[in-house]
Amino acid sequence: MPPVYQPWLHRFAVLTALATLALIGIGGLVTSHGAGMAVPDWPNSYGYNMFTFPLSMWVGGILYEHSHRLAGSVVGFLTLVLALWLNGRPAAKWLRGGSLAVLALGLLASTSSKVKLDNVLFLVGTGAVGFGISFFWPQHEPVSRRLGRFGLLALVLVIVQGVLGGLRVTALADWLGIFHGTLAQCFLALMCAIAMVTSGWWQGLKAESQPMTVPAPVGNFLLITTLLILGQLALGASMRHQHAGLAVPDFPLAHGKVWPATDAASLVTYNRERHDHREFKAITAGQIHLHMAHRIGALVVFGHVLGCLLKLRRTVGGAHPLARVAAGWFALICVQFGLGIWTVLSNKAADIATLHVLVGAASLVTGALLTLLARTVFRAQPLAGAGL
Repeated sequence: MPPVYQPWLHRFAVLTALATLALIGIGGLVTSHGAGMAVPDWPNSYGYNMFTFPLSMWVGGILYEHSHRLAGSVVGFLTLVLALWLNGRPAAKWLRGGSLAVLALGLLASTSSKVKLDNVLFLVGTGAVGFGISFFWPQHEPVSRRLGRFGLLALVLVIVQGVLGGLRVTALADWLGIFHGTLAQCFLALMCAIAMVTSGWWQGLKAESQPMTVPAPVGNFLLITTLLILGQLALGASMRHQHAGLAVPDFPLAHGKVWPATDAASLVTYNRERHDHREFKAITAGQIHLHMAHRIGALVVFGHVLGCLLKLRRTVGGAHPLARVAAGWFALICVQFGLGIWTVLSNKAADIATLHVLVGAASLVTGALLTLLARTVFRAQPLAGAGL
């Protein structure tokens, strides 16, 4: 039986997805401003509980990093509520058990002189409130088994994401930031998929017989293209966290050539003549190769998204809803291509680089939703007896 449309559940899912997009934007500003280590401890902030950190200390890079942590907490809370909402009555027991565990942790922490009182009160208070709520909510039936599982997956991902962000600080490991940034994009795509599947529009599509289905090969090509975008975003995250964004500072050439030299003498010249002294590490051959791979990846993604648009127009027509969305998708990729160039020519200006991250996230989400639609609602059914 298909899930019943619940307007407020859908609105809450949309809110969570928008909050996640905002979180990615704030995270982009943190990296663009080099503020990832502005707050050197975690989960506290300079010894304070995150939620009691004095406003007077929100200055410079601390403002970006602490805002990112608070936004992450908001997204985590919204995801928890969404997961409980999707799973209905059975989730009340999970909430009760989890709240008791938090309450017990708070009581245990109270016996240690190393744990501050505000942290103890936060844990005890959170556990007690959650325990009380579990007797009243949720009391409804699960929305659907599959959506419930997606909600739990989102909850697991947001917890992992928070831990990765914390370990990136405490372990002083830039490479963890690569996984942190890439997982954020995957989490956003999942949240947007949940928002779409809980919509009345989706329920209407599922209830109707679709006369203009998408052939399976086109759906597969959409999936491949979306995965290529994810790979390109992972390359971008690698560049940002390995300080390779300006390893090649010119465009369309690269250090004045079609393919830059990476011999020892050339690297010495590049580092001597570099204009951006925010990048505290010397340019290496590996950084240049990473940067060039990102440029090549951009061309590959551009060609594949254009291919998706042309395939959809040829198979289902330009008036088909997916073909129209694909046209917008291609426009996003064009904007993203231009922002990538602008990021280099602007000497990696923080606002331009962050906008580049956000449009990249929007491009991934668009591809993921198109793929989901093409492989479910608009999927062409095989002919009876095919393959026998």
